[in-house]
Amino acid sequence: MLLDIDGVLVVSWAPIPGAVTAVQRVRDAGLAIRFLTNTTSRPAVVVAEGLRSAGFAVDDGELVTASLATAAYLGDRHPGARCLVLNDGPLDDLGDVVVVGDDEPVDVVVIGSAGPSFDWATINRAARAVLDGAALVGMHGTGRWMTADGACVDGGAYVAALERATGVTATVVGKPGPTMFTQALRSAGVTPGDAVMVGDDLIGDVGGAQAVGVRGVLVRTGKFTPSVLADASVVPDAVLDSVADLPGLLALDRPA
Repeated sequence: MLLDIDGVLVVSWAPIPGAVTAVQRVRDAGLAIRFLTNTTSRPAVVVAEGLRSAGFAVDDGELVTASLATAAYLGDRHPGARCLVLNDGPLDDLGDVVVVGDDEPVDVVVIGSAGPSFDWATINRAARAVLDGAALVGMHGTGRWMTADGACVDGGAYVAALERATGVTATVVGKPGPTMFTQALRSAGVTPGDAVMVGDDLIGDVGGAQAVGVRGVLVRTGKFTPSVLADASVVPDAVLDSVADLPGLLALDRPA
């Protein structure tokens, strides 16, 4: 079972009604769970603690984040590269990635979670580095996320802007890219055909999962709006009012 976090389990770290019970029912049924998040504004240990504070039982090893996936990708594909990392939050999970400062040469531009630090000068520096030959890597492809105060623009929107400005196609590591899904499946020890992904993003969660052979379930919480289903090329395998309905979908509430 692969579960998105923001908008599916919590909104601004407050649990969605019924989510805690639903996740525990899945766990009690003996299904392996992995929590997938494109959040890069918090280290993985903080995300896990946030879930536990909201009432979810979570082991640190069950968390698969875009930051950790990006660190593994950079170590494999760009070992020792000088990286300009734009991420509104700490870089604890990037490990040995070489992060450059101002006026240093750049081999890879890495875009994470967006925030106040994403000003014009910073984005322009990133664009110029890519135009000068640096690779472009998105920690994830999320264009917006939902908070208690409303929707917020996220790093995926800036990745798209840099692609348009430079003509360079980015490598996206987190959702909807395949890397984080395959890492989660490998960690859980399950094949794509035996897995289900639950998310509130039709493209990032559902479409990304389906692209690697995982069934995708959309929930009508978080960033979901009815209009996303009207003309979408992605068709979810199921649509639920919320993750609270997941045990019913999986037939966990039926007698054996």
